[in-house]
Amino acid sequence: MRDTDSPSPSLPADDPIGLQSFAVLLRRMNAEFNRIAQEFAHAQGLHLTDVQALIAVLDADTDEDGGPMTPGRLRKQMNLTSGAMTACLDRLEKTGHIRRVRAADDRRVVHLHYAQAAKQVARDYFRPLAHGTDAARAGFTHDELHVVVRFLAEMNHQLTLVRAAR
Repeated sequence: MRDTDSPSPSLPADDPIGLQSFAVLLRRMNAEFNRIAQEFAHAQGLHLTDVQALIAVLDADTDEDGGPMTPGRLRKQMNLTSGAMTACLDRLEKTGHIRRVRAADDRRVVHLHYAQAAKQVARDYFRPLAHGTDAARAGFTHDELHVVVRFLAEMNHQLTLVRAAR
């Protein structure tokens, strides 16, 4: 558990829970995630956009409400042209990261699935990040983690609202 009397060294001492501190820390975390994703993309012969598409496909596979990802839904989510989306999906399929599967009930509909072998490649690559995340979690109580999860979920919701308003 963390000593709550001493501020984290990465937070400004004048207001460690102020908006500026949150902005700085969220930018730093986002930048680190982007660097790791870029390195994975390079190692796999992909573009960063391809990795972002993989994440969207993975999240859709685990999202009970949305169902499997489709090229049209992915294109809209990623704000790409249909040509750019096709090129991205072609790269991902060629490198074995995704499978395109026609829907059984409507052959016009194509579902995108993260290929099982590619999931294992990603798991192996991102295992150090998972260990780091677990190490960070270990420094918090169960109740603190619930607050962190609530904050992250609300941040994701707010980001979705900002994007939708543009």
